[in-house]
Amino acid sequence: MALLRAVTAGYRAEDDLTRLTELADLCARLPLALRIAAERAASQPHLRLDDLIADLRDESALWDALSTGDDEEAEAVRTVFAWSYRALSEQGARLFRLLGLHPGPEFGLQAAAALAATPVPRTRQLLASLVNAHLLEQMGPDRYQFHDLLRAYATDQAQREEPAGEREAALRRVLDWYLHGADAAQSWISPDEQHETLTPHADEVHPSAFADYDSAVDWAEREHTNLLRAVRVAAGTDDRRAWQLAVVFWNARPSSAPVIEWLAVGDIALAAARRSGDRRAEAQLLTHLGRDNVRVDRLSAALDCHRRALEIRQETDDPVGAATSLNLLGLVHLRRRRLSAAADHFAQAIPLFHAADLAPWVAIVLSNLASAHYSAGRAAQASAAAQEALAAHRALDNPRGEGNILRVVSCLQLEEGSAEEALNSAQQALDIALALRDDRLEGFWLIALGDAQRSLGKHDDALTSYQRSAALHRRLGNRSREALAWYGAGQTYQALDRGPEAAQFHQRAVAAHRELGDAWYEAVALDGLAGAVVADDPGAAAGHWAAALELVSGYDDPRAVATRERVEAALGRI
Repeated sequence: MALLRAVTAGYRAEDDLTRLTELADLCARLPLALRIAAERAASQPHLRLDDLIADLRDESALWDALSTGDDEEAEAVRTVFAWSYRALSEQGARLFRLLGLHPGPEFGLQAAAALAATPVPRTRQLLASLVNAHLLEQMGPDRYQFHDLLRAYATDQAQREEPAGEREAALRRVLDWYLHGADAAQSWISPDEQHETLTPHADEVHPSAFADYDSAVDWAEREHTNLLRAVRVAAGTDDRRAWQLAVVFWNARPSSAPVIEWLAVGDIALAAARRSGDRRAEAQLLTHLGRDNVRVDRLSAALDCHRRALEIRQETDDPVGAATSLNLLGLVHLRRRRLSAAADHFAQAIPLFHAADLAPWVAIVLSNLASAHYSAGRAAQASAAAQEALAAHRALDNPRGEGNILRVVSCLQLEEGSAEEALNSAQQALDIALALRDDRLEGFWLIALGDAQRSLGKHDDALTSYQRSAALHRRLGNRSREALAWYGAGQTYQALDRGPEAAQFHQRAVAAHRELGDAWYEAVALDGLAGAVVADDPGAAAGHWAAALELVSGYDDPRAVATRERVEAALGRI
């Protein structure tokens, strides 16, 4: 009652309490329905409340059912919605029901204009009329959203009143608006990735264009949910658009987006590509699925995706695609610490990229080869490959690649005892990540920065870096790298002689790596845990070191051998 009176105050004489109660009952006392009814009453101050109530009762047959909810409440809400809908202009009503076909409940002015095939100025006017009727909510400049119930009503009205051909054309226009907009964003966000060949869009569709990197990322972040939903909407009815939306958006995805969300639609898009019989698209989607599975620590699934993609590319005589798959297989082996296999795959990929005259990819694989040599403890080979890759990335003006290899350079410098140089290299890498607004790279490169800060005794700075890294990786769903940040925090607390706190972080890292099946990093974390507790509990430390020794026994690279010898020496001193 307070809501009804607050909305109508100043527009109508005070209405009879009994009639207001009846109006509230007709709206099932739901705030959304009450608000719409009260606005309608306020807009017609001379119409008797009895007549408004009669109108509501007459409208009750216009919408058969809501998908969920109490029957009595659904009937009341249907009635109020229909009442407002019937008061719209013809163009306003058409836009309202077509918006029910939009993939998501929230959208922008340009997407609405594409959906309805109306000029942007006229679309803005019509959207304003829907906002004034409380059938839409304006979230910001040229940005709108539906209440779920109103969206259901709009969808129902579209099914009832729009011919099938009109619905299909409207949906095709808005999907193309997202598809071509993502393609334009890709040019800034992933300029080295190959663009898909897209069917030209309709004349009424005017995709977004971007003046710089930041505007492209802003658009991708704003439209992230709608692009994911667009894949689901297209699948099964327009399979080519479905897989193209997934592929193009993967290349234009903002780094702030959780990987797991794209993985869900990636599987849908892969099925659509297979139904289309497009083997190249199938391989591309398998590649993207493989890369994202790595990012959420599903290494077996990633290996399977990349192997299947490689088979398709070899069967279809695609040497560049094969080189891409070989490089990605090498990265999975690198994560699993199969370092010889990783280096072998990188070595196979480099000449294929050379033959295709793809210098940026040669530089990327050289960086990966440097990482493999560094992980194995082959410092001279790692340094040679890293310097060659760094020079190549800088010559190509590839900041992302430059930052990635600067991380490796920082790690090498730290092992050589050049902590100040290591800090400088890590900071350069981090500055690149921040300029790119890439949370994934920032999180990973912060670990190298924290390591250098810790080595220089800048413990507060190091803890800040590790904390930020862990928080970013937690949000992105990368538990392995989150655990690496915990390990760094544990080492820092150990350097501060705060053993109990160091042990807590190392225990968390041990548990995470064990759950992920990562024997090498579990051993590294156990080594850190043993060092944190040895002063107070030598027996527990001995148990941790013994477990670490067992885990590293299967590795024969120089770093593993050195680790084994150091742990054995520590055990001998207990």
